Amino acid sequence: MFDRLQKLSFSSEETCFLWGPRQTGKSTLLRQLFPDAIRYDLLLSTEYQRLLRSPQLIREECMAKSLTGDTQQDPIIIDEIQKIPALIDEVHWLIENRGLRFILCGSSARKLKRSSGSLLGGRAIRYDLHPLVYNEIPAFNLDKALNAGLIPRHYKSKRPDRLIQAYIGDYLKEEIVAEALTRNIPAFQRFLDVAALSNGEIVNHLNIARECGVSSPTVREYFQILEDTLIGRYLPAFRKRKKRRLITSPKFYFFDLSPVIHLSRRGHVAQGSPLFGRAFEHFIWMELVAYASYSETYFPIAFWRTSSGMEVDFILGDHEIAVEVKSTETALDTHLKGIRRFLEEHTVRSSLLISFDINPRRTQDGIEILPWRAFLSRLWNGEII
Repeated sequence: MFDRLQKLSFSSEETCFLWGPRQTGKSTLLRQLFPDAIRYDLLLSTEYQRLLRSPQLIREECMAKSLTGDTQQDPIIIDEIQKIPALIDEVHWLIENRGLRFILCGSSARKLKRSSGSLLGGRAIRYDLHPLVYNEIPAFNLDKALNAGLIPRHYKSKRPDRLIQAYIGDYLKEEIVAEALTRNIPAFQRFLDVAALSNGEIVNHLNIARECGVSSPTVREYFQILEDTLIGRYLPAFRKRKKRRLITSPKFYFFDLSPVIHLSRRGHVAQGSPLFGRAFEHFIWMELVAYASYSETYFPIAFWRTSSGMEVDFILGDHEIAVEVKSTETALDTHLKGIRRFLEEHTVRSSLLISFDINPRRTQDGIEILPWRAFLSRLWNGEII
């Protein structure tokens, strides 16, 4: 059992959405936080069929219990809310007329947005649950994280490869394909494979379309499906240009390493290999995204790259904290070229290089070189941003 950092702090006052990809632990978290809550689990076929036929049953059952905002203790939980979008209207009525609080939990807002537009019109606070993070795992094992991913079941398993295979087969290649609203299922499956191979790289929709045998607008729609179903997100390019010509196309990262592990058929990633460096960078991105969410600071994250190939992996927040990620055991001047080019044009609060160095260091021009564990400890202690 992991002690998750997401605590849904406003749930005692407001209705909340809790979004997260499948198997990130949403239902487990809600059972831990609210063991006595009224719960509607739409993964149960009987519950799903009952409420699909008659969404008003939730309203009638709440009224039968004489529940109001004054008498309610725990929020009412509806798990996998996206399966029955019509329930949103019932929830809306109960919020407005009975003052009730809900936690609406799901793995995709796509269907709800199509049917309900504004998702309760701003009456609910959004929370996200990410895969496991460094601070949630006692005796954290980086090799395990990079080769099994950080979905709780996968990370804990002694045979994560079989679980990952089932996850991709049952989830990505069935449920996500259903979201695609396309009959060209083979093309979408090819797209998933190509997207995994280009994970963490600059997105070229035209090249991907050519490889998949579909149009560029179709590829853009496929990426939108992955975003809407929380399977990945774009990392935008940093656009504040002063002198150098910049790359403005985004990168795309899957929400966890496990889809990349399976779809790219990369095998075991060993330290020192090129794939290890890419996986390690992906892991640091995951930590930054989760910290921005759990700390409720929601700082923007971007990458900086010039047309000549100079790059900084992550630019954090309005204060433009520059972060470079290298899997080297000893960071050298050659690893600092990108940050130094960036510093020629931009004033930053701090500039960091994350590596496998044994001890922290600081260069003469003020760049901090941090061992990855030291960086993550400082990040989760609120000392980075």
